Amino acid sequence: MFKPFDWLAYQVTRHTWIVAGVALVIFLISLYGTTLVTMQTGNEAYLDKNTPRGALLAHYTDTYGSDAIMVIIESDDVTRVETLWYIDRLLNHIRNQQSVESASGIVTLLKQSNNGVLPGSSAEISAIIQKAPPEVLKRNLPSNMMTLGVITLVPGLSKNRQKQVLSNIETIISISRPPPGVSVTLSGEPAFNREMEKEIGSSMGVLILAAMALMVLAVMTLFSHVRYALLPVGIVATGLILTFGLMGLTGTQISMVVIGAFPVLIGIGIDYAIQMHSRLDEEIYKTTLVSAVTTTITKTCPSVLIAMLATTTGFIAMMFGPIPMVGDFGITCAFGVISCYIAALIMVPVFAMLVNYRGKRQKKGKLPGQGEDPADLLHKNPGPGQESRESAVEKYDKALGLTALKIAKHPVPVLLFVFSVAFIGFVLDNEVPISADEKTFVPSDMPALLNMNKVTRTMGSTKTIPIVVSADDVLHPDNLAWIQEFGNYEVRKNDMITGVSSIATLISEFNNGVLPETRAQAAQIVSSIPAQYTKRYLNGNVEAVMEFSTKDMELPRARDLITIIRKDMDFYPSPPGIKIRVTGSLEMFSSVMDDIDKSKTSMTILGFVFIFAFLVLAYRRLNAAIPLIPIIVIVGWNGAIMYLSGLDYTPLTAVLGSMTIGVASEYTILIMERCDEELANGLPLLDAIQVSVQKIGTAITVSGMTTVFGFAALMLSEFNIVANFGITTVITVMFSLTGAILIMPAVISLVYRYQGYGI
Repeated sequence: MFKPFDWLAYQVTRHTWIVAGVALVIFLISLYGTTLVTMQTGNEAYLDKNTPRGALLAHYTDTYGSDAIMVIIESDDVTRVETLWYIDRLLNHIRNQQSVESASGIVTLLKQSNNGVLPGSSAEISAIIQKAPPEVLKRNLPSNMMTLGVITLVPGLSKNRQKQVLSNIETIISISRPPPGVSVTLSGEPAFNREMEKEIGSSMGVLILAAMALMVLAVMTLFSHVRYALLPVGIVATGLILTFGLMGLTGTQISMVVIGAFPVLIGIGIDYAIQMHSRLDEEIYKTTLVSAVTTTITKTCPSVLIAMLATTTGFIAMMFGPIPMVGDFGITCAFGVISCYIAALIMVPVFAMLVNYRGKRQKKGKLPGQGEDPADLLHKNPGPGQESRESAVEKYDKALGLTALKIAKHPVPVLLFVFSVAFIGFVLDNEVPISADEKTFVPSDMPALLNMNKVTRTMGSTKTIPIVVSADDVLHPDNLAWIQEFGNYEVRKNDMITGVSSIATLISEFNNGVLPETRAQAAQIVSSIPAQYTKRYLNGNVEAVMEFSTKDMELPRARDLITIIRKDMDFYPSPPGIKIRVTGSLEMFSSVMDDIDKSKTSMTILGFVFIFAFLVLAYRRLNAAIPLIPIIVIVGWNGAIMYLSGLDYTPLTAVLGSMTIGVASEYTILIMERCDEELANGLPLLDAIQVSVQKIGTAITVSGMTTVFGFAALMLSEFNIVANFGITTVITVMFSLTGAILIMPAVISLVYRYQGYGI
């Protein structure tokens, strides 16, 4: 029967350079893949376009100009003749750019009202402005100190092409020579998304460097008892490159949430290198280098593989959530842990063979002994004068072993206590608030965000709730009347709604405040309105938009308001054939709140189901699932900490449950694996538990603490959503470490004794 790890051990020990060469080729391919990695921003990160809600939002954004580039022009008086002439020249230059469909602003209104010619005097300008419809004026000239230009791009442009057009417009502005005191700033979704990409890239670089620096510190502090202590750091760096390469080659994009995955991978990925390196260092004192490498590959690597696959299974559960960025986080983490495992599997033994690895306490040329019985660890006492030579690591190992033994002797009271605390945590978890407001996710002082807020305020309010109205003919007088009446009804009914704008209000403003009585009159009025205004509310004759302006409010209140509007849509009678749907960013983030609420539990349960099935299939016995028992406790503790710390559930912290399953299962599986190995060697149950924890306690502690250091880097992020995730994950890893070392011995003792293992 083919045994892959035996085969790999043979290849590594007999054909070391060939294995190293193959690994180098894979590494170079991954380096190329890193050049293909792209960033993901905008609504696509929150909603899947393939869902009805996501498709509607994408349609609304593409059709009604939400992706337009906005030109913010400010001065002490933007209505001065020289300023308006400058704006006209600027928009003309922009309009002539490739991929620009239109460029309009206050000068467009002035020229249309003056036979296509820009007025030459302040009096003429003032007269036209005074006669302009309020809705039109509000969107173009909110004050004499600021005006907006709207640049509409050709539909269907790629993000790269949008960025190129944006750069071209910036170049035009830089050489446009505005009058003294006039400033020009670009905003809109394309400008916001571009700056978001820069912020994401910059934040990701800082987080990775910080995590790597903390890894070096952690390893040098906690893993200094082995030779080549920094080898795991080099291995996890290689694993990251493999991850980036896989992402680039598979087209997985990096989003605001995904940047949090890389410190996570550094923290988790280094575990595999530490476990293998630690076992190699343990074996090198007992046998030859070839035998030590062979034992590491054939004994430790399968156990670590099981732990890695369990961790991966926890991350895969995230892919079944409704939020795209959470799914991408899960995919990235799954790619990452597999890559880090492969890097450790190859690099640790190959490096050992290439440098003729020997233990730190071994003298060159000294032959290792034949090993000692595991039971000797329990009874061996230092000889005269040897007490001082016992290292801190050895003392720590013994302390862990003795603690595990005491817990294993009294498993019931230990488990009753930890489960009681966990139950309280599950209850408190239901009281943790949910946040999906993007304003709290990104840096509050990000210039693009400040400019977007300025544009939004200028366009009418800080928040809007758009409603897409579809019909065979939305310009039919009955349909226009219903749009106007329903809009006014909502304004009167809801004090959080400050106003409404629609094709009906626009037509009314251009028709002396009344709606037309016939279809022909409606068509005539629409044809007289500048296209840049009608495009905001009308898509041919079959679709229109009404937008409710709202007061600034917290997202939960907005969600309640949207629910009320939906109920009113069902209640308020409409003409036959009209279809009404709510969309927009407020609706999107409200739905994200609902998705978080549903998925935080479902992903956790799914993670447990996946790992349970995996462990049972891998070991072909039901008791193989016992590593999940401590994790149930840890998930409960997480809920208590979230509540007591005042943290919110976000799209990122929603994955905490499934991520906890993935992280903690590694430690608990490794202890179970080592206990099974010692039982197979003939040790009684309690001795096997003690020896298992004593032998790998330091490796698990180092793994856990390095993971903590890696996750701690998340707290340095300028993105609050990532920084808060860092706080929760640090606590989670500490819980996972505690659960593995202190709870797992109690679980093994109770379950194995019930199954007839002697103590």
